[in-house]
Order: sequence, then C-alpha cells, then structure tokens
Amino acid sequence: MTRSRLIGAALEAEWLKFRSALVPRVATAALVLGIAALSSSFALVAGQPESLMAAKLNALVVGTGWTALVSLASQITAVGGLLGFGVVLAWLFGREFADGVIAGLFALPVRRGTTAAAKLLVYAGWALALSAALVGVILGIGLALGFGAPTSADAGSMARLFVIALLTAGLALPAALVATIARGYLAPIGSVIALVAIAQIAVVLGAGGWFPWAAPGLWAGLSGVDATSRVTLLQLLLVVPVAAASVALTTRAWARLQL
Repeated sequence: MTRSRLIGAALEAEWLKFRSALVPRVATAALVLGIAALSSSFALVAGQPESLMAAKLNALVVGTGWTALVSLASQITAVGGLLGFGVVLAWLFGREFADGVIAGLFALPVRRGTTAAAKLLVYAGWALALSAALVGVILGIGLALGFGAPTSADAGSMARLFVIALLTAGLALPAALVATIARGYLAPIGSVIALVAIAQIAVVLGAGGWFPWAAPGLWAGLSGVDATSRVTLLQLLLVVPVAAASVALTTRAWARLQL
C-alpha cells in the first residue's frame, strides 16, 4: 500500500471513530448550543435594565442587540471553549491508552505518527466546522430575537467570533501532547483547567496580552472595551507557534511510542 493510501486509510478510520463516538457529539452540542443559549439568555436579561441580574451582567455585556449577543458569545467561547476543545483532544489522544487497545495500533501497517496526524486533521476539520456552526446559530438566534439584519459592524463582530473559536481550538492543542505523555484522559483535562487559571492570573498581573491563552479572551472583551482595543495582531498570532509546536511534538511522540 502506498504512503498516500496509508494516510487516507488512517484519516478514514479516525473520522469513523470520531463521528461515531459520544464525546465529540456532546462536546459539539455543548460548544454550539450551550454557548448560544448562554449568550442569548444573558443578552436578553441585559436588555432589561430594571432587572437585578442585568446589573450583575454590566461588567460583561457591551451594548444591546447584536453587539451584546455576539460579544457574550465571543467571551464565553474564549473561556469555555478551551475546556470543550481540550476534552475532545483528551479523548482523541487518550482513548486508546485508557481503553487498553493501544497495542493494536502496533499491528497495523499505518505508522503511529501517521495515525496522530490523522487525528489532528480530524480535529482541525471538526473545529473549523464547529466554529462556522456557532456563528450560524448565533446569527439565527439574533434574527429570531428580532435584532434585525446585521450591520457591517455586526458582521465584523461575527467574524471575530469565528476567529476566536479557531484560536481557542488551537490553544487547546497542548492537551493532545499531555494525553500522549500521560497516556489517558485526566491529565490533559487538568492541564487545560490549569491553563485557564493561569490565564486569569496573567490578566490580573497585566501580562494577559502576551500570554497566548489569555489574549483571545481579552480581544473578546472579557476585560472591557479598552482592553479589547489594546490587543495586537502579534499577540493573537502567538497562538500559531503554540499550535505548531503542539502538533510537531505530538506527532513525534506518537512516532516514537513504545509498548
């Protein structure tokens, strides 16, 4: 079998496992429907200034209508999305170890590094589709709530939501390496939770813009409009080396796996 056919076979096998499993389905529902439900309910409450809950949401909600809805969705994605993407990566790369079937991969003609690359390609495709679906659902909810046709500024905010979802998916990639090294689910999930906590500390210390796991959240508006405008393109692009290093180290670790 040629190399291209081996890669295709690995990709087909990983996609079949991914689409049949419960974990990716639950994560997809939580990330798309959960974020949409939270952001729309918060936006509706914020539109009622006399309510006590609206006063509590003042620190998070910017504007009303489309502005509030998309801003809230972006903020929730930047924080909650990291955990959701991390759980899927923990399952993708820790499942064979936790289920005790990793030895079966050594009997296949496909190299373990190729298997890891196939897993990452499946994850990338899923993250891209999920990000687009999230924007589509938010758009549908806004129209259903009577916010009217989105303006060019609203369209720009939705594009930002799409980018934030992709950045968050990239920032979760270290979980794949941790799952490989720890050979299970729990350590990668714990590592993602730790990154969320460290990101909060970095923001408090004023260094959040240069901490890759905090920059998308600041850009989404978690620390107010002023903080959003101070986040630079260079700071957001720090996600790229994080994701690239995670991909390279994970595929290398899988290529060198030993029983």
